[in-house]
Amino acid sequence: MPVTDISTDAENLTMTLTADFAAPVERLWRAFTDPRQLERFWGPPGWPATFTAFDLTVGGRADYHMTSPRGESSRGSWEFTAIDAPSSFEVLDSFVGEDGQPLDGFPSMRMVFSFDATADGSRLTNVTYFTSLEALEQTVAMGAIEGSRMAMDQLDAVLLDLRAYAQGKGTRTELLDDQHVRITRLVEGPRELVWRAHHEPELLQKWLLGPDGWQMVECEVGDTYRYVWQQGEDESTRFGFEGETVLSEPTWRAVTTEKMIGMEGPSTLNDLQLYEEDGATLLTLLIEYPDKETRDMILATGMTDGMEASYARLEAAIA
Repeated sequence: MPVTDISTDAENLTMTLTADFAAPVERLWRAFTDPRQLERFWGPPGWPATFTAFDLTVGGRADYHMTSPRGESSRGSWEFTAIDAPSSFEVLDSFVGEDGQPLDGFPSMRMVFSFDATADGSRLTNVTYFTSLEALEQTVAMGAIEGSRMAMDQLDAVLLDLRAYAQGKGTRTELLDDQHVRITRLVEGPRELVWRAHHEPELLQKWLLGPDGWQMVECEVGDTYRYVWQQGEDESTRFGFEGETVLSEPTWRAVTTEKMIGMEGPSTLNDLQLYEEDGATLLTLLIEYPDKETRDMILATGMTDGMEASYARLEAAIA
């Protein structure tokens, strides 16, 4: 994980994040000043950012919003107050409403981003300056420390090209906390086809099969969905999942609930995001479980291995 420290200083009214990366300063600078790259990591997992304006000039403004899996939105803006490429830039960061104006009751903060060369690459130092202790405490209470850590820990995938980042790693499962798991898999193929493979029954039935020997015998998609599998011709092995679409933004994000058919209890929330680079697509699936026990029970079924078998078929299906 690249973040090495996040600390607050109540006397000087600051929060400082430090992170080290195996990439040169110029590459780190581009990640923070290209809105398309910035979108891939600025929001923490589950709250990806979308930048709708980005004027990298002193006095210029960047506008963005972050969207939760359930469609809730948090909006912000940067006003660039100083730029020294590729070493640093400074912004006034504000929470804003749909009209772009600062929200009452929410602090505005001065943030300084500094990029320095190290023996192994580069170091990001991000210092946030608050106007009062109340504003600092309010921001920390809103989850800024953990959210910042999780956001910056996504940056390694941005600094490398996708194929180099995913080389030989297959399907990867990361435990983010007691309720959240992140699955990543590089798929050789364009994003549009990967999206279609997740939403068209004739394609789904070619790849979403798990271990060898299983077949999908029911596949219904739309605002709600239902998938049923069985092993070979043995109907007694049938099981399936069903759910509904919570958020859909073709062709890059789809959020659905998931629940085993016939089982009581809460659903999981599955947040699928697709990012394409040079003809390859990074598939990221953020799964929210109701509790740690459910998370551990499902992971113990060999979920990752089954998903890798399916994703290998997905590549073949869209080749």
